[in-house]
Amino acid sequence: MTLPSVANLKAQAKRLRAALAAKGQDISHSQALEILSAQYGFKDWNTASATAARPNQMQFAVGSRVSGTYLKQPFEGEVLSLTRVGPTGHYRVTIKFDTPVDVVTFDSFSAFRSRVVVVITGDGVAVKRTSDGEPYLRMQSTD
Repeated sequence: MTLPSVANLKAQAKRLRAALAAKGQDISHSQALEILSAQYGFKDWNTASATAARPNQMQFAVGSRVSGTYLKQPFEGEVLSLTRVGPTGHYRVTIKFDTPVDVVTFDSFSAFRSRVVVVITGDGVAVKRTSDGEPYLRMQSTD
């Protein structure tokens, strides 16, 4: 779900107030803003408005072609799903690799992944890191 601008959120709150008033339930504008904030997954209006005021840095969408590294192995693939994870600016992305990626660095055996689910920031870098500090995933759009 994409977060609307602050102006659009305020307009939604105004429409919510009007709809509830038509049914005999009067609420204040601030109560309407708090209800909308909760619907978008924020703890309060201040957090929602601060997040909505930031420029959207997300450059990926479902169906986007991406490339990069997963556990230090190069890949190309497609974004199958993308979900915002709360108000933190993190996203859960599912990527289907064009060619399975061998995530084991030992010569004696292999473990191939053809699909992964990773929590990333808006710039395509995984939040979690390997033991040597390298992000699990780094990706960029190839569209």
